[in-house]
Amino acid sequence: MKPNLLYFLFIFFFNIFHATTAHNLIHETCKKCAQNDSNVDYEFCATALQSIPRSYNASLHQLGIISINLNRSNVTHTRSYIKKLLKRKMKKNKNLDYDPYIRACLVDCFDLYSDAVSTLKQAIKDYKSSRYEDANFQVSSVMDASTACEDGFKEKHGVVSPLTKKNNDEFQLSAISLSIINMVR
Repeated sequence: MKPNLLYFLFIFFFNIFHATTAHNLIHETCKKCAQNDSNVDYEFCATALQSIPRSYNASLHQLGIISINLNRSNVTHTRSYIKKLLKRKMKKNKNLDYDPYIRACLVDCFDLYSDAVSTLKQAIKDYKSSRYEDANFQVSSVMDASTACEDGFKEKHGVVSPLTKKNNDEFQLSAISLSIINMVR
């Protein structure tokens, strides 16, 4: 039996409607996040959430899980990046890329981001169990970790952090997660 034209049209328009609705939810969520928190950049939020294909079919609650997972992915990537920076310095011991102060800051940041990985795993569990206050606390501590990492480099005049963009991205991702958690509560 051949499917008829009406069936194909129905499927076509249903998919367009569904994609438009999902697209609107992402944009409406990011718009609310940016309005409710000056730390959230609308474009950053929309780009981040749209980078995950399943976000197009997600509810607001699911966008919260997606945003916390984006945090965890970013934290894991940043931790690996810091580890590479530390190894690079150790390999070039004769021609120091980093002074001891920068190295100490990188070690501190590595520790902060290492702790953040497990903290975000717990935040996901808390969020999925509707323990939003606990999830909020966990994500807030990760946000504080990205700030503490960046601030460590600023304590010595003339030192430039090699992690500024990564710390700023993590701060943004945490702010987005916190905003969504507060919307879901």
